[in-house]
Amino acid sequence: MPVNPKIKFFLEQMNTMPVSFEKITPEVMRSSENSALMAMQKEPVEKVEDRTIPLTGRDIPIRIYTPTGNAPFPALVFYHGGGWVLGSIESHDAICRELANLASCVVVSVEYRLAPEHKFPAAVEDAYESLEWIVAHADELGIDPDRIAVGGDSAGGNLATVTCLIAKERSGPRLVHQFLLYPSTGSAAGTPSMDENGKGYLLTSDMMGWFQMHYLNSPDDRHHPYLSPILSDELEGMPPATILTAQYDPLRDIGAAYAEKLQDHGVEVYYKNYEDLIHGFANFSSFVPEARAAVAEGAQELKKAFS
Repeated sequence: MPVNPKIKFFLEQMNTMPVSFEKITPEVMRSSENSALMAMQKEPVEKVEDRTIPLTGRDIPIRIYTPTGNAPFPALVFYHGGGWVLGSIESHDAICRELANLASCVVVSVEYRLAPEHKFPAAVEDAYESLEWIVAHADELGIDPDRIAVGGDSAGGNLATVTCLIAKERSGPRLVHQFLLYPSTGSAAGTPSMDENGKGYLLTSDMMGWFQMHYLNSPDDRHHPYLSPILSDELEGMPPATILTAQYDPLRDIGAAYAEKLQDHGVEVYYKNYEDLIHGFANFSSFVPEARAAVAEGAQELKKAFS
């Protein structure tokens, strides 16, 4: 199946302005990406609240989306994508609004520290410790502590599943689900999807190298399960997962392989690959009906987990 026509038009426009990753800085990339994502159409939610939460030695922002209905609600703790270098609670405001409405849950979006100012595993630490804070303050947030899931897109999907891994290792918060949109779960080098989609489909092999250059302390970090959870052999007992991938995404095959490895370790997985979509499709849902339908399908699996 060819790329969705609306996405193809977007790609054609974007590919006329190639980026030189040898020269571009995180600050410039953040400015251009946030401007584009913040312009997305945003649907209303019953209540949206910004807060700052205290973690050890630092404070981080969160944004809380509360749907219509009565507390306590189930909750999704959401980590935004952006290669651990880009993104924010602002850039992913639209998708969090959609998920709150579609899954009838509170969504708590976490603004973890970014690289290169804060390298691996700073984002991992923020992801896990913010989850602990949210669980400890569930009553205050109108959340049912027995119905909490984690989720995210791309690098945020990485942080979500790694948070599950840490919670299991440390006998931490009990999570009912992990909601992973085209997650980064390990090295995609040498996979067919990287060979097929490494150029021209928004996320490129050059961009992925640029992200890792800024996020990692050394190449050895690639072998750590908190960066590459597919390398972990401690996946049994992880929460059930929804994993959605896209055909025209260099991360497609590593996402599929992670779904298979979770299943091999006895974890229940709902996996689906969308044949006409690209990496980042959740951010296209306001103007690409097929992307909206994919997000809605995933949200239904999340809603089932809560019930």
